[in-house]
Amino acid sequence: MTREGSTMMTQWSMQQRDPWDPWFNRSEKGKYELTSVEFTVTQLCNLRCEHCAVGEMLVTEEGVSISVEKLIQRLEEVETLTTLSITGGEPILNPKVVKETITPLLRYARSRGIYTQLNSNLTLPLNRYQGWIEDLDVLHISWNYRDAADFHRIAFEKYGRDVTPKAAAVLFDRMMDNARALSEQGVFVSAETLLSPFTAPYLTGMHQAIVEMGCARHEVHPLYPSDFARGMDLISLDTFRETITALLDKRDPSIWLLFGTLPFYPCSENPADRELWLRLHQEKNITVRHDPDGRNRLNVNVFNGEVIVTDFGDVPPLGNIQTDRLDTIFDRWLEHEASKRLHCFCPEARCTGPNLLVADAYYPDTDFQKRRAVITIDY
Repeated sequence: MTREGSTMMTQWSMQQRDPWDPWFNRSEKGKYELTSVEFTVTQLCNLRCEHCAVGEMLVTEEGVSISVEKLIQRLEEVETLTTLSITGGEPILNPKVVKETITPLLRYARSRGIYTQLNSNLTLPLNRYQGWIEDLDVLHISWNYRDAADFHRIAFEKYGRDVTPKAAAVLFDRMMDNARALSEQGVFVSAETLLSPFTAPYLTGMHQAIVEMGCARHEVHPLYPSDFARGMDLISLDTFRETITALLDKRDPSIWLLFGTLPFYPCSENPADRELWLRLHQEKNITVRHDPDGRNRLNVNVFNGEVIVTDFGDVPPLGNIQTDRLDTIFDRWLEHEASKRLHCFCPEARCTGPNLLVADAYYPDTDFQKRRAVITIDY
């Protein structure tokens, strides 16, 4: 992979070999290695979205962070590192976090040739995204709205006090304007839609809005039943399949479409699942990303140092960066019962198995270790 050249070259490079996808490491090395680290750098957020998978962790007052020097020290120990992700909360809400944690981490990653992603709701003034974003590879946003009314209901569902529709509309418009402006500046903006009973019927319209904002990529993922989203209904597998098929039929072929943590697999007994898997691997500008969580990534909480396998899962902390190396913690995870249960691998079909939350939600009684792909992908 190369990080040189224009945004389009970076997009092409990442699309050909998505650096967050554990498929490449597993297929080439014959094992999973720690290639990705995600830092939760804040627990503050100006929104309280109903679908937030870390909502119960959000606070109203920032804690004291572990020094960025300590974080970088632990990254230095990971020789296999290729990607770094930054998440929250809203990472850029606190200027101190941007200055003392985010900017040094991004500059360290660039000096080492590591791809970076930052998750933001993009609702803050545009100037808050200047001065550091030139060191970022992917600006990741959520897009689960048809209009300002949707945003008002969804983003402030758990806020705890009334927010006027007018105030919400200001943030919604700013989010769209920021996405357009940053995309025009050459920033790689990737917009993610979580499929739920609310978003599924309107996915193609949301896709068109993402295209009109100039985003480089549209990501489609399941709704993760965690934290605030734990009580939300999941769509059925049939509805999920029908929704994706409709999007494929009506998508803008010029934009990169990424499907992550899909609940469909090449070992399925359902022919429709297998046909969809084949189509997703045959059409241009479409990729299927296998789940980094639990295969090549760990999440670090910069306030208490705890390391978990995902920032919205139920697996208890596996270690602490105050005392443990990250690669040691990752080796510990590979011996975990949950890891062994899900780490199946079918190279002929380009599949590394299910996501932990998705498997528990849709396939609670399925032993994926006893299944095998019945189709082959040419790649």
